[in-house]
Amino acid sequence: MAKYELIRTAGRAKRGRFHTVHGTIETPVFMNVGTVGAIKGAVSTMDLKEIGTQVELSNTYHLHVRPGDEIVKQMGGLHRFMNWDRPILTDSGGFQVFSLAGLRKIKEEGVTFQSHIDGHRIFMGPEESMQIQSNLASTIAMAFDECPSSVAERSYVEQSVDRTTRWLVRCKKEMDRLNSLPDTLNREQLLFGINQGAIYEDIRIRHADQISEMNLDGYAVGGLAVGETHEQMYHILDEVVPHLPQDKPTYLMGVGTPANILEGVERGIDFFDCVYPSRNGRHGHVYTNHGKLNLFNAKYQLDPKPIEEGCGCPACRSYSRSYIRHLLKANEMLGMRLCVLHNLYFYNHLMEEIRDALDAGNFAEYKKMRLEGFAEGKINGR
Repeated sequence: MAKYELIRTAGRAKRGRFHTVHGTIETPVFMNVGTVGAIKGAVSTMDLKEIGTQVELSNTYHLHVRPGDEIVKQMGGLHRFMNWDRPILTDSGGFQVFSLAGLRKIKEEGVTFQSHIDGHRIFMGPEESMQIQSNLASTIAMAFDECPSSVAERSYVEQSVDRTTRWLVRCKKEMDRLNSLPDTLNREQLLFGINQGAIYEDIRIRHADQISEMNLDGYAVGGLAVGETHEQMYHILDEVVPHLPQDKPTYLMGVGTPANILEGVERGIDFFDCVYPSRNGRHGHVYTNHGKLNLFNAKYQLDPKPIEEGCGCPACRSYSRSYIRHLLKANEMLGMRLCVLHNLYFYNHLMEEIRDALDAGNFAEYKKMRLEGFAEGKINGR
């Protein structure tokens, strides 16, 4: 059974340690997103170790569609399939159902929707999601939920959240059953529940109180960063996180920018994930301590400096902005790869600095200094 160790707090910010069957996760942590079992941009699992990745995140829906979760199980589970011996979190497919709004039909049993690859009909409910994630044998499985739009009508959100709660009960029952079977690859698989409720704080709080009673392995806040303002997101976290168990990990799904992460940590979040670092990297946008750079800009054509002075990533240790810009302009995969490696290293290193600041008792000062640096980059048009 996993054990979450709360090492210290700073206000609501938490510095934790989450012990799992695939190793210990130091929190706060940023999970590197490898949707189909690989980070986009030709980044290998050996690379992930080099840049300090603790947790890799893969997608239940995408792996179910291709290559098929049964195939992954026959290959020994996702860890063996992708050659990664550290923790993996699989999301449940619920968000993909949300994003396929035009192709889906939601009922109490589950959701019928069309594959984005070949259009064939797929049915997924709580039991199916748990079975797929069990076949993948991830460290942490996410409960199957509906992610209502942040601007949905209140009456719809109430009905949706109640159904998500009923689905969570079914997920827990099915996970317990699967973990008791002799042929299950990871019988220590963990289950995180997901808090929903759009931007209605009272619905969010009621739901948080309900799911907190279920004694799950961890708790996520879902359905944010999907259209609401940053201020609305922070307000919901201020209201909801105190209603989730402090002695369990909290996970803010799909968030976000470095500034979002600093604000999330201050509000008690342990786990983060986002496609920004890899997606931006593939488009030549790279993160630095002074904001983001666009390496396609002509001013970097003759720039001999690394992306960021003093950065220890594989790109900055060996290559100039000028060379990486040339690769990007020439549409060479190496250019994308180097930018993605840099961005993921930047995020992983940011989390390491956040943990160090919490350990040293100076997180508030660190956060202020970091946010000022990011803002300076925007002002100076970097």
